[in-house]
Amino acid sequence: MTVTVVGIGGSLRADSQSERALRIALGGAERAGARTVAVTGADLVLPFYDPAVPERPDAARRLVAALRDADGVVLVSPGYHGTVSGLVKNALDYVEDLREDRRPYLDSRAIGCVATAQGWQAAVTTLTALRSIVHALRGWPTPLGAALNSRQVEFDAEGGCSDPTVADNLRTIGAQVVEFARSRGGV
Repeated sequence: MTVTVVGIGGSLRADSQSERALRIALGGAERAGARTVAVTGADLVLPFYDPAVPERPDAARRLVAALRDADGVVLVSPGYHGTVSGLVKNALDYVEDLREDRRPYLDSRAIGCVATAQGWQAAVTTLTALRSIVHALRGWPTPLGAALNSRQVEFDAEGGCSDPTVADNLRTIGAQVVEFARSRGGV
């Protein structure tokens, strides 16, 4: 059985630095044998999550369905004012729709966390916020997470990274998600 890893991240700007970082991490998951699904940019433009509204837009239903089937997740958020972007946070709020599932929320799933920001302080506090959200959703943050200062590292449109160590770390995060999923689920 193949492990499925869902990547969530990016910004409203198509092909943003955070989306490029996500794609490198998902590449690490693919190298480890996973099937990956990326939910980025326009796919994350969802109405504010409201548990009282029973009907979900198609994009929200696709997101929830992908997470329901996921063996692991990679989250990448730009750091806005020292925390997770509203776009990524709102997408994660939709995880509440999994509360009645056999595996509620992100229960027992490995979650790789990456934060990008225009400085170390915002990158580190955003990574900490992502890890806290993962814990609240019953997920298991991977041992390696990444706080990336986008003033010091850049990603190009071809999937390259200006710092090979950063690229290796992102691929390791993706691989750790797969490794944990296999050990937890016997996949």
